[in-house]
Amino acid sequence: MNSEKYKPTYILIAINVAVYIYTSIVGGNWLNTNYNLMLQYGQYNFLVLHGWYYQLFTSMFIHASIAHIGGNMLFLFIFGLRGEEMFSLPEYLGIYLVGGLAGNVVSLAFGPNLLSVGASGAIFSLFGAVVIFNRRSVRQSILGALVYAFFLLLISSGPGVNDLAHIGGLGFGLLIGYWLGTMRKPHEQYSVKYKHPISPF
Repeated sequence: MNSEKYKPTYILIAINVAVYIYTSIVGGNWLNTNYNLMLQYGQYNFLVLHGWYYQLFTSMFIHASIAHIGGNMLFLFIFGLRGEEMFSLPEYLGIYLVGGLAGNVVSLAFGPNLLSVGASGAIFSLFGAVVIFNRRSVRQSILGALVYAFFLLLISSGPGVNDLAHIGGLGFGLLIGYWLGTMRKPHEQYSVKYKHPISPF
């Protein structure tokens, strides 16, 4: 069941880091990403609403600063490796990429002036899927997973944070994780059931 053979977490981290290196070289600044590059490849709602739909995807791989990418890649490493134990490669990539897109689509509600970058919506999607799949697949109460998800969402909010992308990604992850946990057959649940029967993720 797991995607350990392919190590998608390491691949995604490498892609994000490679993109940051590229934007740093082109923009001439290693600490902060050039504003014009963020306008071109990030999610600028005004441009998205006028047909630049590719930004809904490319913005997931652009980060505003070295601190921004460092924090995101740390959480991707933590929850990504856990997700590899639970999901097949197509499931894992679907949760990450579609969840990230869902978060970006939801953040269009902020209006045309929003400029947003980062992988946090996709990471929240992966996190949501991990915490609820673990509970649902062994038929435990999902209340603890929901409380844990809400708590992480709460502490991650703040000025300059795209909360709607987090909410959209997390919501998608919780839904798909719940569905996958419900659909798992008993013989496919053993690796989750006997590794971490109580842990929220």
